[in-house]
Amino acid sequence: MKIAVIGATGRAGSRIVDELVRRGHAITAIVRHPDKVQGSANVTAVKGDVFDAPGLAKLLAGHDVVVSAVHFTDSDPALLIAAVKEAKVGRYLVVGGAGSLEVAPGVQLVTTPNFPAAYKAEAEKGGAFLDLLRAEKELNWTFLSPSALFVEGERTGKFRLGADQLLVGADGKSSISFEDYAVALADEIERPAHLRQRFTVGY
Repeated sequence: MKIAVIGATGRAGSRIVDELVRRGHAITAIVRHPDKVQGSANVTAVKGDVFDAPGLAKLLAGHDVVVSAVHFTDSDPALLIAAVKEAKVGRYLVVGGAGSLEVAPGVQLVTTPNFPAAYKAEAEKGGAFLDLLRAEKELNWTFLSPSALFVEGERTGKFRLGADQLLVGADGKSSISFEDYAVALADEIERPAHLRQRFTVGY
C-alpha cells in the first residue's frame, strides 16, 4: 500500500515507518525537516505543515492510508481531519493517547489523582481529538491508544488488544513499547478490525 505518515521522525512515527517498510509498503514521510528522515528505497520524505490543511491535503492525495503520529498539542485535530477528507484518503489512523482510556466505568485515566501534570494538556487534547473523530460522518478512522507507559523497547510481537479500558499486565504495570505499538498499528492497516473505533494495545 501507499501510506503517508505525518510526524514520521517522532518516537512513535519512526517505528511505524520502520515496521511498514519491513512489510513492503511505500511510505511518504511528512515532516518539518525532511533531512532527518533516514534514507530508504521505500521512503519518500517531504516537507509538510500540519497547520496548512490545503497544503497537507495535496501531499496526502493519492495515498491508500494516512497515519497521524504528531503530538496533539503541536497540531490542530480539526485541520488534520479536514486535510484527510479533502485528500479523499480511504483510511485515517491516529496514534492516540492513554489518557482517555477508562480505569473504571466512566472514569478516564487523565482524571485520576496521580496522572502526571506534565502530560495532562496532551492527554486532554487527545481525548478531544477522539471526540471529534467519533462525531465524524464521512471519515474512515481508527484511533489506537497505547498503554500508560509508552516507551522505547523491543519488537516482540506479543501483546494484548483492548477497547476503551486501560490494559494492565500481571505485574500491575500498563505499558507497551513503541516497537510493538507499531506492529499493532501495521496489523490494523493490513487487516482492518477496528473501523471507526478506538482500540488499545498493551502487555
